[in-house]
Amino acid sequence: MILATSELEQSLLTEMSAELGRPAILVGMDEVGRGALAGPVAVGAVLITSETPPPPVGLADSKVLSHKAREALVSPIRAWAPGGVGYGSVDTINSRGIKAGLKEAGMAALAQLPRKPDLVLLDGSFNWLSGPDLFDTDLPPVRTIVKGDLQCTIIAAASILAKVERDGLMARLDGSDSYSWKSNKGYASPAHVDALAQLGAHRHHRTAWHLPGVTHE
Repeated sequence: MILATSELEQSLLTEMSAELGRPAILVGMDEVGRGALAGPVAVGAVLITSETPPPPVGLADSKVLSHKAREALVSPIRAWAPGGVGYGSVDTINSRGIKAGLKEAGMAALAQLPRKPDLVLLDGSFNWLSGPDLFDTDLPPVRTIVKGDLQCTIIAAASILAKVERDGLMARLDGSDSYSWKSNKGYASPAHVDALAQLGAHRHHRTAWHLPGVTHE
């Protein structure tokens, strides 16, 4: 397993702090649940400055960590740096699309942080946070980082927070037992697809999508 590194974020903090004349504020963000058939999309956000201590040991992309390892890292992450998890609702995804859901989740996560960042680092190559189409707000600059959960500890930490919180939410949703959301987290597992064919779509499903096993008009 490859662990996340902090060289890039530390370099950015040093550069920005010199330009700003104060400790820079950097936020890493990552999403969980973009490709699921059911449930909200979640976005995690973690904030550090040039004065933040070294990160906890073991940070990595949440997808490569075991459930136990992710759970064990939540408290160290929370003790290390401020973090938040926001959600983009199924209603938003169905009515406006996944980009709107991601932005809704990202804005909610940023609102939980104690300070406004000077720069936001997003995992991937798609900047779903910026743009005037949904929210009239003064967003900080955004930089996308391909494989950011490997290159930045704050993105890996954000991924872990979002994954743990969303997994827990999916297990608690009504309909979880019928569609096996406790195990598949809303993704297209065989049990989930079989349940869709037998029961049809639940109110937590993304019905604007082409759901397998469901007849769409």
